[in-house]
Amino acid sequence: MSGTTKPVNQKAWFLILPVLLCVAFSAIVPLMTVVNYSVQDIISPERRVFVGTEWFAAVMRDEELHAALWRQLTFSLAVLLVEIPLGILLALSMPAQGWKASAVLVLVALSLLIPWNVVGTIWQIYGRTDIGLLGHTLQKLGIDYNYTGSASDAWLTVLVMDVWHWTPLVALLAFAGLRSIPDAYYQAARIDGASKFAVFRYIQLPKMRGVLMIAVLLRFMDSFMIYTEPFVLTGGGPGNATTFLSQYLTTKAVGQFDLGPAAAFSLIYFFIILLLCFILYNWMQRVGTTAKEGAGHE
Repeated sequence: MSGTTKPVNQKAWFLILPVLLCVAFSAIVPLMTVVNYSVQDIISPERRVFVGTEWFAAVMRDEELHAALWRQLTFSLAVLLVEIPLGILLALSMPAQGWKASAVLVLVALSLLIPWNVVGTIWQIYGRTDIGLLGHTLQKLGIDYNYTGSASDAWLTVLVMDVWHWTPLVALLAFAGLRSIPDAYYQAARIDGASKFAVFRYIQLPKMRGVLMIAVLLRFMDSFMIYTEPFVLTGGGPGNATTFLSQYLTTKAVGQFDLGPAAAFSLIYFFIILLLCFILYNWMQRVGTTAKEGAGHE
């Protein structure tokens, strides 16, 4: 064989130049604009004063922000605790083959096609005690339900609305993970006389770990940035019961036009999501590795 090496053509890197330009104009430039606003006091379009980290310190001391953050964390944790197990159960109960599988997939995915503002409007009508099916039924059963006047009712309504809207996404991801498992695993389990729970514990759940990790991260990020649905349904009320971080940010930036504090809070919001997703991802990786080692020892 010849000892000469084939020359490397680096011109292919120019093919990703359009992608880099799109990312720069859609993400990097707006982010740098926010960073610029976060360290300045915008007095007028022509006048601005450099204030350093003053806005960041003010935002971090804001008691309303602390309350909104705890509400957001509680809501996101509740979403994961309900939607992930429910989505897995829904995927396990779906038909695997034939026209029934296709029909069920279409029916399950219907709620995902509804725009976010329409979802809030649907549940706003659905929860009314005079014309809404849910509210009127609960009133007939003697349950004092009023999502416009009770903080707990409003919070539970927003949670149930999110579960109804987004659990199908988890189910579809879990269903895709189940369909990727070779039949040889199920045949070996039947030969060994494994129970349904053993099949789920040692075959299905480990094989779904990748798609479930995606589902957890997607649902956490989306629930942590939720805005449209609760805003349409409750407007953040009653009081501040359903005022999450995104609504708090909108009030700062649009309602009060405090661009400096809003920009500082946007960056803090961004880094909170990054940090929590990083922690969640590494925790899931560690749990998966530990479970795999435990199964190997067994």
